[in-house]
Amino acid sequence: MKSEKQSRLLKLTEEYSRLEHKLKLGGGVEKIEKIHKQGKLTARERIDLLLDKGEHSQEIGLLVAYDEYNGQAPAAAVVTVVGKINGREAVVVANDATIKAGAWYPETIKKILRAQEIAMRNRVPIVYLVDSAGVNLPYQGGVFPGQYGAARIFYYNSIMRKFLKVPQIAAVMGMCVAGGAYLPALSDVILMVEGTSFMGLGGANLVKGATGQTIDNETLGGAMTHNSISGVAHFRTPTEQDCIAKIRELVSELPSKEQTRVSIIPGSPPFKGGVAAASADGVVVSGQHPLYGILPDNHRAPYDMHNVLDTFLDQGGIDEFQADFAKEMICGTARIGGILVGVIANSRGMQKGKPGTPPRFGGIVYTESAEKTAYFIDNCDRHSTPLLFVQDVSGFMVGAEAEHSGIIRAGARFVEAMATATVPKIVLTVNHASGAGYYAMAGQGFDPDFIFSLPTGRMGVMEGDSAAQAIYGTQIEKLKKEGKEPPPEMLAEMQSVRDTYDKELDAKHSAARGLVDAILTPENVRESLILALQTCLNTNKPHIGAFVLPV
Repeated sequence: MKSEKQSRLLKLTEEYSRLEHKLKLGGGVEKIEKIHKQGKLTARERIDLLLDKGEHSQEIGLLVAYDEYNGQAPAAAVVTVVGKINGREAVVVANDATIKAGAWYPETIKKILRAQEIAMRNRVPIVYLVDSAGVNLPYQGGVFPGQYGAARIFYYNSIMRKFLKVPQIAAVMGMCVAGGAYLPALSDVILMVEGTSFMGLGGANLVKGATGQTIDNETLGGAMTHNSISGVAHFRTPTEQDCIAKIRELVSELPSKEQTRVSIIPGSPPFKGGVAAASADGVVVSGQHPLYGILPDNHRAPYDMHNVLDTFLDQGGIDEFQADFAKEMICGTARIGGILVGVIANSRGMQKGKPGTPPRFGGIVYTESAEKTAYFIDNCDRHSTPLLFVQDVSGFMVGAEAEHSGIIRAGARFVEAMATATVPKIVLTVNHASGAGYYAMAGQGFDPDFIFSLPTGRMGVMEGDSAAQAIYGTQIEKLKKEGKEPPPEMLAEMQSVRDTYDKELDAKHSAARGLVDAILTPENVRESLILALQTCLNTNKPHIGAFVLPV
């Protein structure tokens, strides 16, 4: 009987799941109990009440800053989620008051801006659940100034209100002080909760220090004050539950979303046949998601990308475009949840070259595959078909033959077609996202609508071995010519380079810096891709950059 052992994907998925559970506790059980004693709900409890029950939601940026601040700022003290409210796709931003009273770290700004960009690009409503003490003062240098400092949040608020007509609903459910008060003030609707909400440019203590006036926070800027005296707020509710119910009602009253041009039919479950139950090296994963048995333990080893696609595409799989040409790149149309999508995926393993030419390495972009993919992207763009890039790319081919074939020009054509396509772009990294191939496959710098990774994803210029060779190769060759071996200190330095690269290539490292929106486990890849596509289809406006102003 074959002994069971964990596949690399399963091991990394379980590691991620443990980290996910820890991060979702925010400031910890004691801080959660403290919030409850104040008569308040936590950020995640509020979101759970707000979003439709039984519908998939996708948290964005859960791992941001998890490995900084000595682990004291899980999720950067703000929860950002894409989900459904009364059947309507929406973005939710909720300050986590269990972490430093919801104060803003530099990474908090990054997450809020990313959430706003998703709402702007896709023209979906955004809901702010505000409960924050304002700027985290020891880190104000990374929060307050700069082009992408806190002011950018209010800039995006204004652009959404004045030009994009993106609905913004703000519920002040705790503290909302200083400049942070402009976030609800620049929204379309402001709600406050009696007894627990406060909104003001300065709290009672600051007012006393600045003016000598003694006043309590409730009188200064509570729910009744801003609803009956200042007129700043628009609704007040007796409880948080009532407040959330009112938000759901307001979302249900919004104008219908734009009718999409994309072909949509009833979806069908993924194709299950032909998917291996165990990988080639004997890893048994019976009873698990089939993807655990498809990806090999060695990230350099080949596998069948078609089998990967079959785990989340609708039945029928991919209708491949130029299937017999430049096979190292898979292009074709498919459906996910009934939504038509153009799939661009790297095929791993060796592929036959043209007659008289050597075999081709999978995961490498050649001149012909770059030209094929650029042509396919142009077709999808003309037909308004969203694009899904499934990355496992090690880069573009190098060498005399590649250069003489015009790979630089073909690569530029690939990049330009991808960059200028006005349709939604979604990225899923399976293993490698390396070199200029990462750029061509809709890397983050090209503003994809969503960018996801499996726990096995590895993002970087190159692998650690390649980096060590690039840095020390010349010295090693010189030593060889002299009949010498590399000294121990050089070998130690080379190993240090490899270790650093392995750490920085890890998907968790990328997610912690906001280089991917989320790490997906095999079990939720399909549902996350469907939700992402549904969110993108709220508008037919160009999906280029953070937003495009109407002309």
